[in-house]
Amino acid sequence: MEIISEKILSFFAILFPGFLAAWIFYGLTSHHKPSQFERTVQALVFTFIIQVFLPIIKWALLIVGGFISLVAWNAASENIAAVIMAIALGFLLAFFTNNDKFHKLLREYGFTTRTSHPSEWFYVLSEKVTFIILHLKDGRRLYGWPKEWPIERERGQFYIMLPSWIQEDGTQLELPTLDGILIDAHDVQWVEFIQMGDEHE
Repeated sequence: MEIISEKILSFFAILFPGFLAAWIFYGLTSHHKPSQFERTVQALVFTFIIQVFLPIIKWALLIVGGFISLVAWNAASENIAAVIMAIALGFLLAFFTNNDKFHKLLREYGFTTRTSHPSEWFYVLSEKVTFIILHLKDGRRLYGWPKEWPIERERGQFYIMLPSWIQEDGTQLELPTLDGILIDAHDVQWVEFIQMGDEHE
């Protein structure tokens, strides 16, 4: 029984850098955490990537160690190097996911039509930096600046700053005493995006 427990612990110790990279990635992006099985698969993939680059890091550190003596390369220092690589991998993946640069390059060369964002809804709201009009299901219209927006169409809230209600005659009822309004995404029927430079009457 102890042997099995030790094998399980050693297995998770090997996967720990992969889980750490995945934890950082999902902590810094708007992607939903997948199921436990999918997270384990991702941890395996991240661990494989880290294990591939670990010998290169070891080689580079041994060269540096020829000039500046740091610490001996052993199991402990290898684990520390793997954790540092996992942190770097998590931050790097989050960076390219949040700014869509890698997927943009792939789209330019025709490799994909997808974005790195979790949904088209989130992508449009993050890329269209402008005032919007929320058309609510009860017929009301809210104009303002989207400070925060939901990841999915049916879940989450909009936080609208500089809000004003658009009345039936097209005039705006401004709300200068409010910092913003929180609107449930489920109550929104559709969203209009105002072109920058245009004045909304």
